[in-house]
Amino acid sequence: MDRMEQLIVSRIDRGADEIRAFAEDIYRHAEIGYAEHRTARKTADAFRRLGLTPETGIASTGVRASLGSARPSLCMIGELDGIRCPTHPYAVPETGMSHACGHHMQLAAMIGAAMALSDPEIAAQLGGRVDFFAVPSEEHVPMERLEQLHSQGIASLCGGKCELLARGAFNATDAALTTHTHMVPCGSDLLLGSNSSSGFVTKMIHITGKPAHAAIAPHEGINAQDVAAVARTAVAMQRSTFREADCVRVAEIVSLSSSAVNVIPGQATVDIQVRAKNREAMLEVNRMVTRCYEGAAHAFGAQAEIRDGLGYLPVIPAAPVPELTHAAQLLAGEVTSEPVNPLVHNAASTDVGDLSHLMPVINFTFGGFIGTLHGADFCVTDAYKGLIVPAKIAALTIYRLMKDNAAGLRRVISEYHAPMSHADYLDYVHSFHPDLFA
Repeated sequence: MDRMEQLIVSRIDRGADEIRAFAEDIYRHAEIGYAEHRTARKTADAFRRLGLTPETGIASTGVRASLGSARPSLCMIGELDGIRCPTHPYAVPETGMSHACGHHMQLAAMIGAAMALSDPEIAAQLGGRVDFFAVPSEEHVPMERLEQLHSQGIASLCGGKCELLARGAFNATDAALTTHTHMVPCGSDLLLGSNSSSGFVTKMIHITGKPAHAAIAPHEGINAQDVAAVARTAVAMQRSTFREADCVRVAEIVSLSSSAVNVIPGQATVDIQVRAKNREAMLEVNRMVTRCYEGAAHAFGAQAEIRDGLGYLPVIPAAPVPELTHAAQLLAGEVTSEPVNPLVHNAASTDVGDLSHLMPVINFTFGGFIGTLHGADFCVTDAYKGLIVPAKIAALTIYRLMKDNAAGLRRVISEYHAPMSHADYLDYVHSFHPDLFA
């Protein structure tokens, strides 16, 4: 380690108790996306204690604090929201929200990195600008709740980073640093780089048939549940045509307006997510699902109102940058690390995928927990590896990227060829929601 790196590690070690206390507080008070008001306030207060001036209320609850003002800029991201898991031991009784996702751990890592990098001696070595951005709502917001948020002027897109990108909140950002608890099986404490990850689109389908008495006059009814069953069967019959390389998943939930067994259900609602490893497959399978439901409705003489919603884009995979690998090597006596395997795909989705289409994303994941992500058994078992080590890795990586007039970050930016510009991204948003962000 050079002297600055030693200072970074020392500063985080001195603040370890404060980092743990922050994480524990957030852990016990999880909040739903776009309503993380307490978490945002606690994060802003932590920034102020470090001498930073946070900007608050970005897309309702986002909080951003900066070191420096020049370009290029690197943004470290933390996620504010929890996940609904009412059986988790630390779920909030009134809401069922918990941090079974580990977002409280990455928020703590962000605060720890800010703690080190805001030290005046270290900050003086950084070129460009470093943003610390606590963003709302990484967990997908269902379409019905999103409609309420839109009507209230809070948010219009189901992921916080999607909303922020569309609003232009990342227009002055040249690259992002993200982290998370491990999302794919990993035997090391740190997994360096980004695995590919599926994107998805959402569908809400309202099927209108005709209710009738199931015994006296079944001939007068149009069974909306049967329409959904035929459509789902048609989707299932198409699965053999999906390319394995596209990692397609179609998930559906059917709900009925009436559950009386002697009444032919006249209304059914189907909530669908269509996932795939790449955008082209995701959109093509989505069109196929639409045809299945339209065809089934036509066969029965029913009506199918189909609304598509923007989900998340797939994550573009990336090998670890040298600065990230170097940071992990500095802690090799304490933790183990390995680079991402390009053959391993994460079938889950995250709005980091949207970021990765507009800018380079430097990512690592970490351990220090047991149990299932989003499950009641999720539990932090090693606070050092789950809170302190991620803060050190993030701070050391940022320092290496931003020193010498941000030479490392400039290299990363020059080597990345973004699939989308901001204008392209807005066109993609408008393909689902023509009236938004006009």
